[in-house]
Amino acid sequence: MEKIRHFNIPVFMPEMACPQSCIYCNQSVVTSVSSIPDSNHVQTIVEAHLKTIPRKTGTIIEIAFFGGNFTGISEDMQKAYLEVASRYKKNNMVDGIRISTRPDFIDAGSLDLLLKYGVTSIELGVQSMDDEVLKRSGRGYVTATVEKAAQLIRSYGFELGMQMMPGLPGDSEDASVATAHAIVRCGASTTRIYPLLVIKDTPLENMYKKGLYKPLTISQAVETTKKLLIIFLKAGVRVLKMGLHPAPDLINQKRLVAGPFHPCFAELVLTSYWADLFSKLTSEPNKQISMTVNPSDINHAIGYKAANKKELLKRFKKVTFKTDDALKKYHYHVDYSF
Repeated sequence: MEKIRHFNIPVFMPEMACPQSCIYCNQSVVTSVSSIPDSNHVQTIVEAHLKTIPRKTGTIIEIAFFGGNFTGISEDMQKAYLEVASRYKKNNMVDGIRISTRPDFIDAGSLDLLLKYGVTSIELGVQSMDDEVLKRSGRGYVTATVEKAAQLIRSYGFELGMQMMPGLPGDSEDASVATAHAIVRCGASTTRIYPLLVIKDTPLENMYKKGLYKPLTISQAVETTKKLLIIFLKAGVRVLKMGLHPAPDLINQKRLVAGPFHPCFAELVLTSYWADLFSKLTSEPNKQISMTVNPSDINHAIGYKAANKKELLKRFKKVTFKTDDALKKYHYHVDYSF
């Protein structure tokens, strides 16, 4: 079975064309980018990445414009960016063009332009599908706006992505679960899950310091994200990312005030997911077991810092792991022997 590998060539546009600043937002921290690239810089970024990506069967490469409100920037600027990206797509050097934007900046005119230049995927920064949570977070739109944008995007044939952010003011695990189900109903093909962090120089930092906001703990964020992951897996929605990219200012905590940041957050979630699967095995201390998983799952099955293997060794005499391409992701086979 040919393994499909996805590569994004990211072009970050921090807080570009955002109509207002959401209470949690400081894009220059989470992306480590503070300047807005011009079209020449976009070409430089793409060329640099293409040199590092093996172009072979089973490889999908996308140019991805992240971090800002792409459809909110001027039409001339959109064209300048997309003209660069579309050249690579027309020459079969990349397979797709991905943009991220706000749901309240989607209309027929904006989609006509994106379609003309070969954009293939549109990700909406949804964050929540709860009107009260959206209001308290300063998003500036309601869930009906999201639903309308999602429907219009899909009607044009774009792949729809919808990003969500557990832990916003007024949010709860039940509300996050409801958001995940709403994303499924909207027909999203992909999603990203970013548990909320408190970043310096944001209104949320002031709320936190005044005791008006309490962030999720890492364990709470892992547990909630795991529940969301399961919902998306069952619905066939591809989870592209869990947790923010470990930017330098987050790792060294120079600009991180509070919240469930961990440089290996996704690995923690997937370790917990596999721990739940393995918990269903009946303990047999006199037996050794061999666990077979898909190659892409091997590290998560063993667990962060081998947590799952260590737990299994408490219940079995010996535990080994091996891989098999024929097994589907998130599935396993266990062999027992004396």
